[in-house]
Amino acid sequence: MEHAPTWLTYGFLYLTAAVLAVPIAKALGLGAIIGYLAAGIAIGPWGLGLVSNVQDILHFAEFGVVLMLFLVGLELQPSRLWALRRPIFGTGTAQVLGCAAVLFALGALAGLPWRVSLVGALGLALSSTAIALQSLAERNLMRTQSGQAGFSILLFQDVAAIPILALLPVLGAAAGEGAGHTPGEMVLEVLKIVGVIAAIILGGRLLLRPVLRWIAKSKTPEIFTAAALLLVVGIAYLMVLVGLSMALGAFLAGVLLADSEYRRELEADIEPFKGLLLGLFFIAVGMSIDFGVILRSPGLMAAILVGFLAAKAVVIYALAKVVEIPYQERPVFTLLLAQGGEFAFVVFQAAAGASVFPAETASLLIGAVALSMLISPLLLVVLDRVLLRRYAQLKTAKPQAEEISEPQEAPIIIAGFGRYGQIVSRVLLAQGIPTTVLDHSVDMLEVARTFGYRVFYGDATRLDLLRIAGAEHARILVVAVDDAEQSLQIAKLAREHFPQLQIVARARDVTHWNKLRDLGVTLVQRELFESSLQSAHTVLELMGLPPAQATAITQRFRTHNIALADRMYPHHKDRAKFIAVAREGRNQFAEQMARERQEGAAMHAASSAYPGYGEHPAEESETASPDSVKATPPH
Repeated sequence: MEHAPTWLTYGFLYLTAAVLAVPIAKALGLGAIIGYLAAGIAIGPWGLGLVSNVQDILHFAEFGVVLMLFLVGLELQPSRLWALRRPIFGTGTAQVLGCAAVLFALGALAGLPWRVSLVGALGLALSSTAIALQSLAERNLMRTQSGQAGFSILLFQDVAAIPILALLPVLGAAAGEGAGHTPGEMVLEVLKIVGVIAAIILGGRLLLRPVLRWIAKSKTPEIFTAAALLLVVGIAYLMVLVGLSMALGAFLAGVLLADSEYRRELEADIEPFKGLLLGLFFIAVGMSIDFGVILRSPGLMAAILVGFLAAKAVVIYALAKVVEIPYQERPVFTLLLAQGGEFAFVVFQAAAGASVFPAETASLLIGAVALSMLISPLLLVVLDRVLLRRYAQLKTAKPQAEEISEPQEAPIIIAGFGRYGQIVSRVLLAQGIPTTVLDHSVDMLEVARTFGYRVFYGDATRLDLLRIAGAEHARILVVAVDDAEQSLQIAKLAREHFPQLQIVARARDVTHWNKLRDLGVTLVQRELFESSLQSAHTVLELMGLPPAQATAITQRFRTHNIALADRMYPHHKDRAKFIAVAREGRNQFAEQMARERQEGAAMHAASSAYPGYGEHPAEESETASPDSVKATPPH
């Protein structure tokens, strides 16, 4: 009987472990990262022993972190990166040097040689980019002050890793073992590093866009995907050749393409690979935990783990206060940066290779870092369920208004009296149509009463309050709450218990729109769609088009978007098909409009009312982005 190839066996093991462990972890409320780590422990050398070449897998899986940093760079335009220069080099420097100084002092007090204390402190001062960014994204914190500060620090750590690695051969030579670099060799290394970074920046500015444009003209999606992967792999390869961080190079490439017209396509093509490889990285971290070292020296391992986590937490929390991060965000910010990082594996292995300290010391430090990456997601769950809930209660500890108690009989119920619900309510009141307005914000009730509106206090996600508001007899329910999950709960309750209600809802984005459609809600308005069309109409007029022609173009776009939304909806749970339908619809509409412009130009020379109109190639058009869809028929 023939044996299966190694890649097939390992692929089967990784996918099986992930498919079993991650849903279980999510169901227990522990998060996907813990699921991946648990899967790695289960199949690793200290679990079932199904995988042995852990280091090889870890090196390959690090490419998931590289792809993640590339996608982060795509979201960060050069101007925005320049605006972050102070937090990157200011806050980032303070975190690394502050944590390293405290850890070095602790090592010296413990009686360790200064070289061991220094390298250990520098390695432990680094944090896990993969876990931190993934956790921030899961909690929608990337745009918050703590998210921006955390990202700046993580980016600086990638830069700081370069001099840390360069320091190791010097320390090894100073210890009388290993070979250091001569001054000439070090100058050559610095010039090589500067040259590669300059090549990436210049190449990104001068070559990448024309090359991507040429590839896109082939209209072969798989080749564009291959080109996107080649771009990241090629830059990572260049960075490795000069001893730099692969993730840093990929991030620079992403930033250079952040203003590109191909940014969205690059994101869509790379996202699936990023998710799989990042999951593989977490599995590899779980496999890499050396429980043998832990079992041989459990007390020492616990002391190292608790000591460096506590020391870093104190420094980082103090830093969070200095940079005035909101107190509700400080616990998560502190914990995410207090854990060890994947780059510490590289630092400690290189230190052992340069004879800065023994291999046994490197194993202890690597074990402590891996354990910190394992327990940090667990501690985040505790934070979410205990501490942050208490913060939320403190934040909302205001005098509560009395809930709606008298049955109402208005034909229309409006759930939510924010900026969206107010407009709907004012239009109806101006026509003399009675409404029952519910809102669960005390502040909003006070504002409404100040301006003379009658708004009842109540949470529309509660069935009993909907009954009191008259949902059994009303004709229409307008779901105008800000929170997407709350709006879905309200729509679901209304569909199940009040089938006679016609539901008119707002959708924040395409995902929300699709979920409302899944509940059977067809009268859905995207909150920014109509205002965006009005802005586009104004811009067309300012560019010289007659008002009638501008109106015709925006109406055509509106009709096309509605039709495309209906075509995309059946596939919204199949990402690949969903994106394919969106691209096809976008290209079809762009080509159709281009043909009409050419025909109009041939018939009426005056149609070219402003320079450049009609010259954009169809493949570069963004007219039918999947994010600009809605479900209501045109008026």
